[in-house]
Amino acid sequence: MTKTTLVSLADSLGVSRQTISNVINAPHRVKPETRARVEAAISASGYRPSAAARQLRTRRSMNLGLRLMPVHDGINGSILDRFLHALTETAQRDGYRLTLFCADSDADEIHQYEELLQVSDIDGFVLTGTHHGDQRTAWLLDHDVPFAAFGRPWNDAEDPRRSRHAWVDVDGGAGTAEATAAFLDDGHASIGFLGWPAGSGAGDDRRAGWQRTLAAAGVAPGRIQELTASIDDGVQTGAVAARHLIAAGATAIVCVSDSLALGAAMELRRAFPGVPAAVTGFDDTPVAAAVGLSSVAQPIEAAARHAVAVLTHQLAETTTGGAGVPAPEQHLLLPAALVRRTPYPLDTGIPTAGTP
Repeated sequence: MTKTTLVSLADSLGVSRQTISNVINAPHRVKPETRARVEAAISASGYRPSAAARQLRTRRSMNLGLRLMPVHDGINGSILDRFLHALTETAQRDGYRLTLFCADSDADEIHQYEELLQVSDIDGFVLTGTHHGDQRTAWLLDHDVPFAAFGRPWNDAEDPRRSRHAWVDVDGGAGTAEATAAFLDDGHASIGFLGWPAGSGAGDDRRAGWQRTLAAAGVAPGRIQELTASIDDGVQTGAVAARHLIAAGATAIVCVSDSLALGAAMELRRAFPGVPAAVTGFDDTPVAAAVGLSSVAQPIEAAARHAVAVLTHQLAETTTGGAGVPAPEQHLLLPAALVRRTPYPLDTGIPTAGTP
């Protein structure tokens, strides 16, 4: 089979080679009807533009950098896998590739930025795990490096909507608020919360959703605080903390992760035998689905697609000016959704405090 080239494609359509090039690299310069005809022909023929030629023309490497975060818990680590897969798929569709790297800290990540920009000629970066006092965004802004963040800015003095950089995030607080409201509707008067240590932007946001829902329902602030436990993530710690919440009167528990929820579910079953455990996790991991655990789902794939769209638009502006191409929303907060399930009556056999 003869390989389709830029010249043969242009000849078959009766258009110039520049028109084909513009459809691929600057579609805003081509009339909609012509662009649609060329795009259909490209799809049907399987034509692939030369990556080397594009790099010479645009002076871009077509590579995006992403730090691989360590997985501290096998259950919640699946959310990172989903994000990476969706990010890779979207970038590949748009002609980009991902360069993955590891870093021990934010300072080390910034050092990797410097190395990659010099050695690998990375076009831009996708950030994850934003937090209070995040120095990575400041460094990238100061050095005029294109990037997009999965996670909003958490600086208390800064309105995320006025941020100088693009970000996409999930409204975790709305997700935990929905979970808490569901338990109130079920008749639970004492609803506890298992979260991460204070200072975690995402964790504090999820806790706030639970807290404001109870406050709106008329639960006294002192009672809300009494049923709060901020702990490290994990099934074991979730079970131990849930025991304290149950002793304090909680009959339902909202958790900041599926790992904590799995441990809490075990304790709730022990405290209220024969009754489905009133507990929700966060991230809707495969483990949660497997054991019938209610959880708040994040639209991870949509977040990854938007991060790539924002970043590639920034890069396109540097070469074509972006004229005529609508810019993606720079600050996007995606909705989370509660997935309710009936937990299976499984005894996980996970040891808790006082168990040999």
